[in-house]
Amino acid sequence: DDFEHGSTAAAYGGVTTVIDMPCTSLPPVTSVKNLNEKLEALKDRSLVDYVLWGGVRGDDFDNDINIQEQILELSEAGVAAFKAYLISGMTEFKDLTHEQMKLAMKYVSQTGKLLGVHAEDKLLVSSRRKTLKDKGINTWQAYCIARDIEAEEKAIANLIFIAQGIDIKVHIVHLSSETGLQLVKKAKVQGLYFSAETCPHYLYFTQDHFNDPKIKNYLKTAPPVKFENDRDALWNGLQNGDISFVTTDHAGCDPAEGKISDNFWEVYGGIPGVEHRVPFLFSEGFLKGKLTLEQTIKLLSTNAAAYFNLEKKGSLEVGKDADIVLINLWESEKILAKNMHSKGKYTPFEGIIFNTKVERTYLRGNVIADKESTSEDRIGYGEFIPVKI
Repeated sequence: DDFEHGSTAAAYGGVTTVIDMPCTSLPPVTSVKNLNEKLEALKDRSLVDYVLWGGVRGDDFDNDINIQEQILELSEAGVAAFKAYLISGMTEFKDLTHEQMKLAMKYVSQTGKLLGVHAEDKLLVSSRRKTLKDKGINTWQAYCIARDIEAEEKAIANLIFIAQGIDIKVHIVHLSSETGLQLVKKAKVQGLYFSAETCPHYLYFTQDHFNDPKIKNYLKTAPPVKFENDRDALWNGLQNGDISFVTTDHAGCDPAEGKISDNFWEVYGGIPGVEHRVPFLFSEGFLKGKLTLEQTIKLLSTNAAAYFNLEKKGSLEVGKDADIVLINLWESEKILAKNMHSKGKYTPFEGIIFNTKVERTYLRGNVIADKESTSEDRIGYGEFIPVKI
């Protein structure tokens, strides 16, 4: 995706502010120099307001860069949080070893900001993947075996161990399993500051859906969706406050290039989900009685604004931005890829009916998306929000 399309999808999906990952650009946002390059590239290209993650990658440890100084400078320049991987498939954004992760925690803790972690165990996933590939097994089942619940469990358990004695806020991104959730809760009981998010695909699909050839490749993500008990546990986590908010892990591609392969290892992993997050949670959460209205709003807006220190976002109060979304709870909408505003027009939710509809989105008091009109002349209205603590 690019920012014109992605931010337009966000606006039509009832999102006024996006928090963009550090690895969605080249160069990645791992230094102030790279941050400024990205900000310059994004100028006048976003329909919604945007906040940026900073990145901590193994490459910089390997190149003997002063990581502590780099992190502190990025924080001062306004990144909202920091992102690291325990396993990464990106050559330009290497994952961290456990020793590097410990240093990253120490340095990020000095900023008072979150450290978000992609939590799957590299050794486990890599060894299983190699064994299965060497045997010529290229199915979705093989992919899910390589990145199973144990991979998430082991990664989170290691993060809990590494975080001992460090005053760090660790945030598990795109949590997918009941076991992972139990570990996050365990960390909190131990007095550690651990939090987690999950995504619509983990709350709706299970691995049984991979048997449907119409959506199989479109459903591929890392980590993959799990089982019915995991899906139920994630909903319970939202209800109980054990999961802090619902995100999308928005990552689209050209489906003609990235999603057409009989070899599941080669299928691009990612879903362009930012346009469907709000209607999904209102339809599947609030209207089906799984969440109260207050919980739904907190999971979509208030909590994330607080976690990422977005002082003018997250609630309607004097002095805050007049970001308002009008949602029709009496009209349903069938999800169709052809109607999406992202460049990657595909979704595993194809044909599914959400019993709610985003009608209009206001950013700072002005309409940026309306189902009855276009938004092309409003691109550039979105602003960068630097976060200072």
